[in-house]
Amino acid sequence: MTLRYEFVLFDADNTLFDFDLAEHKAFYKTMKEYGIACSEQTETLYRSLNQELWTAFNKGMGLPQEKLVIKRFSLLLEALKTEGDPAELNRAYLANLGAQAILLPGALELCRRVSPFCTLAIVTNGVPSVQHGRFDGCPLASYFTRLFISGEMGCQKPQRAFFDRVCEELGIHDRRRAVVVGDNLSSDIMGGINAGIDTIWYNPFGSANDPEIWPTWEAHSYEAVEAILLPA
Repeated sequence: MTLRYEFVLFDADNTLFDFDLAEHKAFYKTMKEYGIACSEQTETLYRSLNQELWTAFNKGMGLPQEKLVIKRFSLLLEALKTEGDPAELNRAYLANLGAQAILLPGALELCRRVSPFCTLAIVTNGVPSVQHGRFDGCPLASYFTRLFISGEMGCQKPQRAFFDRVCEELGIHDRRRAVVVGDNLSSDIMGGINAGIDTIWYNPFGSANDPEIWPTWEAHSYEAVEAILLPA
């Protein structure tokens, strides 16, 4: 078989893991544990606050991760006019989220088919305790060589320094032999571009592209990702 790439750097959330469902389950469980009334509107508010903070973080303009994860609950409690300790809420939420190792349908099969031919690694901006909690007990773990988490590296996607370190530790001397696979244009795809690495934008819902960010490839399914990685 002719290989297009030797190293495949997968994003985790909403590329292989169903983060949206995991977030939903963890959020409701945490609110129930702390006696805070939770509704669809409450969850929507949390997601909006959280997304705004993470978007700024991914662009390198926001709070440090350790402050961001507490700030989101501080803002939520303030909006709900509810008393509580945002740091304690965050600790409980992260513990609940780390227990949600929910894979997207087909993710395990994709990695199983590709792993005999390529070195696989995870590259994520997620919180270390959450990513280790989900990944360590997950069937995916046996197919991956390394788990690179921004919170343990002192740099983050899309910074070139993040991918420079990944390449150094994996022994990627020719970056033409590597590819980044992810669903997020601003962190995954822009990160690959910044580092001179090809990219596959995993876009299962057919979202509109950012005219300023052009992936090497665009795939609307895992079958399309596999066809790029393992051409006939």
